[in-house]
Amino acid sequence: MLQSAFASLFQGSRPHSIEQLLSGVEQLLPMLDVLPNAAIFIKDIDARYVLANRTLVQRCGLKQLQPLLGKTSAEVFPAQLGPGYTEQDRRVLTQGLVLEDQLELHLYGTREPGWCLTHKWPLYNQLGAIIGLAGISVDLQSASETHPAYQRLAAVDEHIRSHFNRRVTLGELTRIAGISVAQLERYCKRVFHLTPRQMIQKVRLEHARRLLHTELPITEVALQCGYTDHSAFTRQFKSSTGFTPRQYRQATQGGRPDENLMWEGACPR
Repeated sequence: MLQSAFASLFQGSRPHSIEQLLSGVEQLLPMLDVLPNAAIFIKDIDARYVLANRTLVQRCGLKQLQPLLGKTSAEVFPAQLGPGYTEQDRRVLTQGLVLEDQLELHLYGTREPGWCLTHKWPLYNQLGAIIGLAGISVDLQSASETHPAYQRLAAVDEHIRSHFNRRVTLGELTRIAGISVAQLERYCKRVFHLTPRQMIQKVRLEHARRLLHTELPITEVALQCGYTDHSAFTRQFKSSTGFTPRQYRQATQGGRPDENLMWEGACPR
């Protein structure tokens, strides 16, 4: 996978400094620039951008990389969102947090929302100290309809879409597909590029986003999307969009949501 190949660039050796690392990676930037479905970036120990590919720059609405360099997400994005993104960066930089396959809703250049999988990991020097972080957000691809297990998994997907407003177990999904849990996990990743749990999460949050454009109370939105715990719904929604449900509703009032919002997905972190 693309994210694995990108991660391998940094796992073979540990540089003296972030500058030494960049001197090597910058030679690969022309190749990274031609990847239209992946936003790639490196940040220093202060969570400031020090490198980004063309896809990220364009999704920031910029023509060149230079205006982005030296800035944190808190400086790039609206006050409502930026600090939260930078806080996630600081957890990577101070705690060594590795973020893998984080399902997120991003805003693309067309102003239409789309899903991606975000990965972040810390960068270390020769002494084992963290000197920065690298990240990549890969657009979620369409289902692989040519896979031999597609028909079975299409039935699983349909079941999730019909019953997302209640608890959906792996057991019932395996019975529908007629395969083991391990096979279900493996085939879902190959066909839909998501785990079964991520498939459920995605359907629920897509429905939640639509309901938040109505006047339905947020607690009722949570219930209709299969969340019996309101706080769990809020955490999941913010983790995927950068907004709490209430912030999302406030930001989208009075106009089309895609015109009023600037999620970090417009400039993946």
